[in-house]
Amino acid sequence: MQLFDSHTHLNDPAFLGHEKAYIEHAHKLGIQKMAMVGSNAEFNASAIKLAHQYEDIYAVVGWHPEDSKYFHEDQAEILRAQLQDSKVVALGEIGLDYYETKSPRKIQRRVFEEQLELASKVHIPVAIHNRDAFEDTYAILKNAHVENFGGVMHSFNGGPEWLDKFLALGMHISYSGVASFNSAHDVHKSVQETPADRIMAETDAPYLAPIPFRGKQNEPAYTLYVVEALARLRDEDPDVTGKATYENAKQFYRIDDDEKN
Repeated sequence: MQLFDSHTHLNDPAFLGHEKAYIEHAHKLGIQKMAMVGSNAEFNASAIKLAHQYEDIYAVVGWHPEDSKYFHEDQAEILRAQLQDSKVVALGEIGLDYYETKSPRKIQRRVFEEQLELASKVHIPVAIHNRDAFEDTYAILKNAHVENFGGVMHSFNGGPEWLDKFLALGMHISYSGVASFNSAHDVHKSVQETPADRIMAETDAPYLAPIPFRGKQNEPAYTLYVVEALARLRDEDPDVTGKATYENAKQFYRIDDDEKN
């Protein structure tokens, strides 16, 4: 079974100096590809660096809502240049976070809109962070016509009502270890109702480790346990779920296995 960790942070300090070992462990459990996600100047640069060091790692670069107050024109210029890199496959993670963030909501919304406009201009998909901001996230994505360039709701934690709204915008839906949590009933329902051609799997490592590792440091290898949890909820063979999430991630990120990096 080939798997794709569609959203991970191996560029986080938690993995510093041990990236190769974590990648090798992931390969042993079938995780063949990873999308390394940035969030600010430092993590964007390190995501690109890792992507060029390892053939099956790809970079996603953008400014997280928590860091949006630091996103000025000089950073916008750097981001525009980074999006031209051959290993950069999406703009992210971007969006809104209304949970105890240090960046004012007004700034978050402006920076979110600016990055969506950039994604539209260069025609690159976006990875969306949404925490306690469903209504504004949906409204901004709809106004930006995200269906024209593509987007994924990273670590989706909403119920079927919000699932349907984002699917109607043409969005892909990615699930993290939260889907394995016994108490995540709304997420379970959404997993069951997500179309087979829109579902993706991720770890969001080092965060949100799935059962049986909940509460411990997450890592890309644990994509396997996320996929197994999704398969149980969907009453599918894990091979079926794994193949769907792998192929959907490749399609979303526009990755061709025959391409040489």
